[in-house]
Amino acid sequence: MSVTKVYSFESNAHVSQALGEFIAHASSEAIAKHGRFTVAFSGGSLPATACKHLRDMQSVDFSKWYVFFADERCVGLDSVDSNFRLVREELLDPLVQQGRSVPADQVMVINDTLTDSTQQVADDYLGKMQSVFTGAKTKFPEFDLVLLGIGPDGHTCSLFPNHPLLEERTAWVAPIDDSPKEPPHRITLTLPVVNHARKVAFVASGAGKASTVRAIVDERNVHLPATHVAPVNGDTYWFLDHAAAKGLSVNKPSEFKL
Repeated sequence: MSVTKVYSFESNAHVSQALGEFIAHASSEAIAKHGRFTVAFSGGSLPATACKHLRDMQSVDFSKWYVFFADERCVGLDSVDSNFRLVREELLDPLVQQGRSVPADQVMVINDTLTDSTQQVADDYLGKMQSVFTGAKTKFPEFDLVLLGIGPDGHTCSLFPNHPLLEERTAWVAPIDDSPKEPPHRITLTLPVVNHARKVAFVASGAGKASTVRAIVDERNVHLPATHVAPVNGDTYWFLDHAAAKGLSVNKPSEFKL
């Protein structure tokens, strides 16, 4: 049975430490079970929060990681808008310096020569996903972990309120050309893919996120895209600081334990 666990911490620094421990543990579990760890990162502040302590955890076997992106902007890989660039700066480059890098062919980036067509970017990224998630019974990939943030409007990945992509039921990855948040041209994992993950972790900090967190976690407001993240065979975890968690009264935070 799928469960939702909410954790609240004194500060974003404490969130980062606990989240790093959580990811390291999820990595070890997955590698022990099936020899690899598949993880999808979203952008924004999440890579910095997730990777600050994780990159220095010597127990993590990054050589077995396969890194994907929950959504990506259709820009050059060196663009300040690139989610890959965020993860590269916060995790991949520091690991290279430590001699513990994720193999380059296991970091699944968009083909930035195709960015004039979001559909072509999405099609190419689908091929990269299929090269990792293979098998006759693979209707949807099963990520070991998907790491997500939330916007003030309740969006997650690049799935926005009232957008037709919320109704997508078959595609793994979809293009979007009318994102209400800049830049407008992106690709995103779809809800069925996110909901087939073994673990989904949301990360949010600050009082500005408190009302949105409450609307999703306590009120289950169906108009907010993040509310529809409900893994069919996995669990959902919320990593919040006290400011972001202050409005919760139904699903109150529990003690963080691995």
